[in-house]
Amino acid sequence: MSIEIRTLTGSGLVDALGGLAELRISVFRAWPYLYDGTLAYERKYLQRYVDTEGAIIVGAYDGDRLVGAATGEPMEDEVIQFRRPFEERGYDVNKIFYMAESVLDPAFRGQGIGHRFFDEREAHARRLGYEYATFCGVVRPGDHPLKPADYRPLDPFWEKRGYQKLEGAVVHFPWQDVGEAEETEKPMQVWWHKL
Repeated sequence: MSIEIRTLTGSGLVDALGGLAELRISVFRAWPYLYDGTLAYERKYLQRYVDTEGAIIVGAYDGDRLVGAATGEPMEDEVIQFRRPFEERGYDVNKIFYMAESVLDPAFRGQGIGHRFFDEREAHARRLGYEYATFCGVVRPGDHPLKPADYRPLDPFWEKRGYQKLEGAVVHFPWQDVGEAEETEKPMQVWWHKL
């Protein structure tokens, strides 16, 4: 398979939003996110990238079809849940770039696309003058009934790229889980890396 990686910024973000919404709903439905999303919510949520100067979507395309994407935006424009751990520790959020979702159709995994997602977002953050990159990963109990027996956590991948947990920094963010009737807050571990 020949996958083209495209870095989208500014007005170029608009065309990717529909495909990104569908990918988020599909990929995040699986463990560990178990997200039961809707297109209406996704359209509203993803509009922030179009409205934020410095935002990026790195898209993986199979022809014209978006099969994977990773996003990011300046931390100063992120929601308070993600800013708070840094602000409470005295870090300047104006020096931190937030790398939000990274979603890839399972059929396209194992080809190095995940590394390209990190490479492109980190390069973008450096061009904009940011000193750190950060993201959050959901934390689920090891005995959760929906955890697949063959699940392999991404911690080793993130650590190989130089990311480490910001100790004691767990944020809580709401979404509706598969099989639940309403949103509940989920714990998410903050990871970060000096660029």
